[in-house]
Order: sequence, then structure tokens, then C-alpha cells
Amino acid sequence: MFRANMRVYVLLLIVFFLPVRSFSVMAADLSQSADEALVAQKPNLSAAPALHVLIDKYVQNRHADYARLASPLSGDAEFLRRIFLDLTGRIPTIEQTRGFLNDQRPDKRAVLVDQLLNSPEYARFVSQRLDVMLMQRMNKKYINVSTWEEYLRTSVAENKPLDQLVREILSADGSAKAHQAKARFYLARSGEVNELTRDISRIFLGADLTCAQCHDHPEVADWKQDHYYGISAFLIRSFVFTDKKKKQTVFAEKAEGEVKFESVFEVRDKTSKGPETTLPAVFDSKKISEPTFKKGEEYKVKPAKDVRPIPKYSRRAQLGDAITRENRRFARTMANRLWAMLLGRGIVHPLDADHSDNPPSHPELLDVLTDQLMAHQYDLKWYLREIVLSKTYQRSSANELFEDKTANDLSDAQFTHALMKPLNPEQYAWAVMEATGLAEVHRNSLKTKLSEATLRKNLLGYERQFVSLFGGVPGEPVKEFEATADQILYLSNDQRIQVILPARPGNLADRLMKIPADQTAKLAEELYLSVLTRSPLPSEKQEVTTLLAGKKGSERAVVVTDLIWALLMSSEFRFNH
Repeated sequence: MFRANMRVYVLLLIVFFLPVRSFSVMAADLSQSADEALVAQKPNLSAAPALHVLIDKYVQNRHADYARLASPLSGDAEFLRRIFLDLTGRIPTIEQTRGFLNDQRPDKRAVLVDQLLNSPEYARFVSQRLDVMLMQRMNKKYINVSTWEEYLRTSVAENKPLDQLVREILSADGSAKAHQAKARFYLARSGEVNELTRDISRIFLGADLTCAQCHDHPEVADWKQDHYYGISAFLIRSFVFTDKKKKQTVFAEKAEGEVKFESVFEVRDKTSKGPETTLPAVFDSKKISEPTFKKGEEYKVKPAKDVRPIPKYSRRAQLGDAITRENRRFARTMANRLWAMLLGRGIVHPLDADHSDNPPSHPELLDVLTDQLMAHQYDLKWYLREIVLSKTYQRSSANELFEDKTANDLSDAQFTHALMKPLNPEQYAWAVMEATGLAEVHRNSLKTKLSEATLRKNLLGYERQFVSLFGGVPGEPVKEFEATADQILYLSNDQRIQVILPARPGNLADRLMKIPADQTAKLAEELYLSVLTRSPLPSEKQEVTTLLAGKKGSERAVVVTDLIWALLMSSEFRFNH
């Protein structure tokens, strides 16, 4: 299948493994100036500027040389691909691409954003992002993963406030059938207290307290041992319980159990006064006291063989409120995580290293994002909309000043241009399926039965294959981009990829083969719009013409298939830019 264009094949194998650079030579329309108005905005009824305006203000104020550093606004093609990937997890269809590029309305970007935010694809993709944040692609344990995914998808579709979602998850025990899915956060971790303490502090509070378990953190003065055990105290009485009669596993709780700890350094120095006992607390907040009961009256349901105990007072029931209600650290962490999801890097980075020795790159910006997220009651859809409407988000990735520079090299120029973001596994899978026309073939086959749910069900095998190869180690935080030999071999040789490239009714290769042989410029346009969401450069049109010259029948079909595959293998396709 891949005989026709081996020179391109070898070159693209090299490109795939190279550090990603700006695609300035590939960008089709970057003519807008940095100062050009974005789109016409709806009237703002409040006295304060809209959040997207404030974002641009604080980013600009942070950089003394902003006018020189800032990239121009992205062209329509660059913006279109980026916003589809960030809000729906796929690239646009060629019809959507042509429609947007031909749209002359000044507010078309804002209109498109609203359309995508209200689409079922938004609910699917953003719920997947939340799933990865919360579960880190952990394997199935006790709770059916599909019910958990549906719970998250429904929550996003309903635009459930983010703090409410977190409270539901942290208060769930899985005992009620209708709410079993919510308990996956605890049960997938087997109720292991240290693992839960680490993940709760890291995910929701931006603090990796792992090294504060045995002593105050040796490198971060802000993180204390009692911070670790203050969170642990909420969980110390909880355990995994399996009801054999109901054949149900839940996260149960006892009425007794205290957290006692001492520093290994004190023991070593022989200064320890013995273990300290602590009550539940979230960092430096007030410790949560609890009611006292007469001995023997602590339970609604007393412990017994094969019986789940139910205490009158639950420590863990207090955790959700303690984490989310009036907790600025939680709001700040969520604001930062969601910003990183769209911009490719946190204002505090790494995301779980929020402490005084690692200050935010834009402290005033992070403050206003935190304030606004809280003021708007953790409205996820509103928050994401404001970010993507900002000029900061919409700037081009093409900037010659930053060629061959990494994010760490650009600490003084953060968010002056778009960063290259490697496609996450779900994005990559759906981009491939959309580019090759596989998704469209299935849409056509479903006809009147078409829905986002049925389409994903049909294509779930492809999505999961990409997750298994590109998803990293289950149970571990997502790492930086890393290409592996297994990945490249899958993309080049695996049967699941090879079978979707050749022509079949309705896919990309079929559409290209129907274009007359003497219209190679038209073929190149269809190819590049479908795969890369942009028109080809003159040199790229010429390359397509050269490769197809004199090719007929099956020989032409092989070249067309190789051209599709070559673009899919390019670093331009592999990254969101």
C-alpha cells in the first residue's frame, strides 16, 4: 500500500520524532495584525469588562515588550482547527471548513464557539477531559466505567457547576444504585488512604503532598506534614466493603479511627514528643471538630459480619464541602487546570506545584480567573467560552521569534503566542477518523439513527486503540509529549489504519479518486482541507501534481492513499497549533 511515496514516508518518520516547530511556513492566512479587533461582541451589561477582555489586558500588562513578542491573531483556518479540537475533540469536516472560511460575518468566531459549546460532541469530549483529570485512565474496578462516563457526560451536558460535580464525587459511597457511578473516584483507588490523600491534594488543590507524608516537604516550605494528614483524617475511617448478598461494593465508614503522625526527622534527632493526633482540615483552614456520642450510640447501623456500618457522623461527608466551599485554593486550581487544557500550559506550571517557590507566570491574571470562576458559580461552559473568545487564545502559533524554543525557554513570553499541543489520544483518534472519512461513512450508514452516542459506539474500538497506545501509564498523571516506536509502527503498519485509508464509498480516498486526473490542483485542495484544515501552498500543489503525473487506475489509487497517509503522519497533523 505504501510503495508509491517512500521518500515522503522516510522524511515523515523523521518529522514525527522531531521537536515540534511553528508551522509558519504552512499557515495559510496569517495576515491579521496583533491589534486588529477580534469579532463583534454582544453588549456587556455589567460595569466590569468581560473576562476575555481582562485576560488580554493582564497578559499584555505582564510583558514590557508585548508588541514585539505577540503573534498576530490566527487566521480563520488555524482558529477553526484549534477550536474544533479544543471543544469537540475532532477536526471539522470539509463542509464545516468551507462553510466557515466562506462566512463573511464579523462575529462568526463567537457564533461558532456557541454552536460547539451547545453540541453533544462538546459534552462527550470535555467529559473525557474531566475523566482523565479525575481518574488518570485507571483500569476498571468495582464500578462499570460506562456508567461513570455517562455520569460525567450528562453532568457536562447539563452544565453542572464544577464545584457541585466535585462535591458529588467526594461525598459518594456507591450505596445508592442511582449514584453508584460517582463512587468510582474512591473505589478505583481501592479506598487506599495514602493514594487518595495524594490525588485529592494534587488534583483539587494543586499540591503534590507525596513528600510531606513522613515530614514537612524538604523542598517546598509551604507544604507541611500536617497538611497531608489533615486531608488524610477525612478518609482514615473509610474502607471498601463488599455486600455479598447484594453483590455490591461500596465505600463504607467506621465511627472510630484517628490520624496520628510524627516526623521521621524528629525521631532521628530524638526530639519527638510522640505521635500527634489531628482532626480533618484542608491546608490551613480551621480543623473540623465532630460531635461526641455515648459509647455504643455512634452508629445508625452497627458493624457486624457482612453488614455495612453506618455511623451517625461521617468525616468523609465533610470532605466535599471542605474542598469546594469558599475555598480559594480549589477555585485557583480548577481555573489553572482549565486554562492549561486550552492554552497548553498552566499559569502555575506544573499544575500540581502551586507554592511560593513556583509563582504563577501571570499572578494578576490567575487572581482574576479565580475570582470570576467563583463569582460565576463554577460555570464551566461560561468559563471556557470566555477563554476561547480572548485574543490570547486566538493568537497564531506562527512566530519566528520562538522557532526551536521550548515552553521553558519562553518563561518571559508565555501566552504571547499559541503553544503547540500534542493531540491527546481521543483527539488523535477522532482527527484520524474525521480526516480519512471513516466518521462520515458511519454517519451516513446510521442515517435516521444517527446520534453522538451511536456514532461513538460504532467507533469506540478505534478510540480505545489510540488510548491504549498514546494514553500513558494508567493511574499516573499525563506526561509531556513523547513519541514511541510502538506508536509509529501502529500508524504506519497496523491493519486498523491501513484498512481505513483506501477508497470506500463516501470516504476521503473515494472523493479524491472521483476528481478527474487532470485536476490535480482541485485534488490537492480537497486533500489538504480534509486532513489539515487548510489550503495547500503552491509548492504542495506542485508536489501532488508531480506524484500523480502519469498515474492511472490502481497505481493512481496507491499514490492517493499514500498522500493521505503522509499528511496523517506529519507533525502538523499530530499537534494542535
